[in-house]
Amino acid sequence: MVKHADRFRVNSGKHFRLKDFDPADTGHWKSEKHAQETLQEQVARTADLQDKLYAQDTWSLLLIFQAMDAAGKDSAIKHVMSGVNPQGCEVHSFKGPSERELQHDFLWRTTLVLPERGHIGIFNRSYYEEVLVVRVHPELLKAQKIPSLLVTDDLWDERFEDIRSFERHMVRSGTVIRKFFLHVSRKEQKKRFLKRLEEPEKNWKFSPTDVRERKFWDDYQDAYENLIRNTSAKHAPWYVVPADHKWFTHLVISSVIVDTLESLRLEHPKVDTQTRKELKEARTQLLKE
Repeated sequence: MVKHADRFRVNSGKHFRLKDFDPADTGHWKSEKHAQETLQEQVARTADLQDKLYAQDTWSLLLIFQAMDAAGKDSAIKHVMSGVNPQGCEVHSFKGPSERELQHDFLWRTTLVLPERGHIGIFNRSYYEEVLVVRVHPELLKAQKIPSLLVTDDLWDERFEDIRSFERHMVRSGTVIRKFFLHVSRKEQKKRFLKRLEEPEKNWKFSPTDVRERKFWDDYQDAYENLIRNTSAKHAPWYVVPADHKWFTHLVISSVIVDTLESLRLEHPKVDTQTRKELKEARTQLLKE
């Protein structure tokens, strides 16, 4: 399969700069029609691989989606995962933490819903919100009931360290992690916001908070650059996916998922001699009915 996503992968954040990635990039793809045909092939391939992942019941796959508002996370999840069996795939969306969640550490609520072996788990936002929105709006820390002695200038570096350790532990336990930052431009976000306001069926997607948060655009870009720089690793890479053209966004994400599942060399479990004998006897009995 042609690799569509390798150049968007960040294995090490040492020299990472967000400005090196163009939100409007579509690579060599000039035709959306051709890209859609390839996407459908990859969606079908994903369904086949997911079936083997579920049957093998050893690996699990965690897909994390982070983005500015209107970058297309929901759309990407809907289109890219359209062919998978819901029995082996769970989507979890994380908004502001509840009172119960605030009684625990910042990784607690996501740890509760990590994918089981054989399953694909999708996080629409994640624990990365704790080094994004909380960093841009540090007043949110007050609600987290962290002992004041622990809220120091080292807090963000400590959270990066915690995340790196957590992801390393998950990978060593058999959970493959792929992280996507859907990189949308400020201009395209404005265009999508206006569309939500102008089309009645999209009004529900809009919140006045969306406009207020645009005032912090540069702060969010700095926060994203910082977190990708500090949490990219070969075993848990970030993909900075151009998001101004949704069809290309879907193609890149789908390619990553297929490539990742194929790298696991998944197969349907093979039955042993005794089980095969039992299956043969069961077939004989059924045919006699």
